Amino acid sequence: MTVPQPTAPPAKYTVPEDRRMEMGVWWIVVVSPLLLWCCEGSSAHQLSVDPPQDLQIVDPGLLGHLYMQWKPPLSLEASHQCPLTYKLKYRSAGDTDWKVIFTKKLKYGDSFDLNRPVEAKVQTLLEGPCANGSEVQSEWTHASFQLPSQGALESRIQDFRCVYYNWEHLRCTWQAGRQAPPGARYELYYWYAGLGDPVQCADYIWTRGKTTGCQLPNLRQAEYLDINVCVNGSAEPARLQPSYFILQIKNLVKPPPPERLALSMSASKEIHVQWSSPEGGTPPECLEYEVQLQGSDGHADAAWSSASTQLETAFVFSQANGTRLSCVRVRGRTNTFCADQGFWSDWTQECFYVPREDEKQLFILVAVVLSFFSVVLVIVFAVHRKKRALAAEKLQLPTGC
Repeated sequence: MTVPQPTAPPAKYTVPEDRRMEMGVWWIVVVSPLLLWCCEGSSAHQLSVDPPQDLQIVDPGLLGHLYMQWKPPLSLEASHQCPLTYKLKYRSAGDTDWKVIFTKKLKYGDSFDLNRPVEAKVQTLLEGPCANGSEVQSEWTHASFQLPSQGALESRIQDFRCVYYNWEHLRCTWQAGRQAPPGARYELYYWYAGLGDPVQCADYIWTRGKTTGCQLPNLRQAEYLDINVCVNGSAEPARLQPSYFILQIKNLVKPPPPERLALSMSASKEIHVQWSSPEGGTPPECLEYEVQLQGSDGHADAAWSSASTQLETAFVFSQANGTRLSCVRVRGRTNTFCADQGFWSDWTQECFYVPREDEKQLFILVAVVLSFFSVVLVIVFAVHRKKRALAAEKLQLPTGC
């Protein structure tokens, strides 16, 4: 009987020391960012911040300039270690877009059209060490505002229009409401930053015993500010509904027409047009111009050709062959460097006749002929007077016995 011999155990594979170190480094490189991301995500997910408290829209009686104010979140009201930023959104009812403001203050003011409701919302943004280096947003706090209804809708004024003439005085006009009583009287009030309280118009425009407009001079300090306007009224026994407007008069400028328009034509049939910017309050650097030239062969309704200039007060037209009549006119408007929009001035009134070359020769011939006949007439008239003088002398000679 043969006894089996014991077999030797299989040899173990030993990982080299340097290989084990490489695998350890690889594990740390791959797994550590994942663990860190998970920890940060979990921490950020658990962080939260309360919304601001007691959002209010306050009307201080400034014809549409409202204040939106709120209090800090309750949980962070007494904390000085967590910097807070507030994100405020607001708009008038019917507007598609929100105005967005980031602020660290607890109050913000802006102008609104009080003919429509106003809505606002604010949230807390927590940043810095209190948010583990990230940004945490709270829920929104909402508020709305609307003036109480007063009077019939059709009692409000209609066709309200304002023009800022020559950057010197503002003229606003309106028509009475369709349902305004015969004895209704309207009054205009205005306010802008820098005035303490709203001011009533001091120079009304009257039409058949009724106020239909207002002229406001000396508004230089408000040219780049919002001007809040309210036109309300009274009538017994009815109440009239007020109308509110926000004016930016830099966009309502109508300058005077350009001055000293001059025209000349070069030998190459080019028409050179020059003019001067109007005098008054309109800054010359705030004007752009439109130049128009009308050419025809005797047709009064010929088309106008137009061109625009920025700041320049001269332009050159190429005179087309056969053109006999050229009427040039220029008008001005506030340019985009000074305003978003504006009204065109009236056209200059000058018209000029630019003849063709053959007409010029005819004119020269006519002028020469007229000059010749003028000289002949002068000579004939002088000879006639000389003859009359000699005849008079003969009549006065003494006669003999």
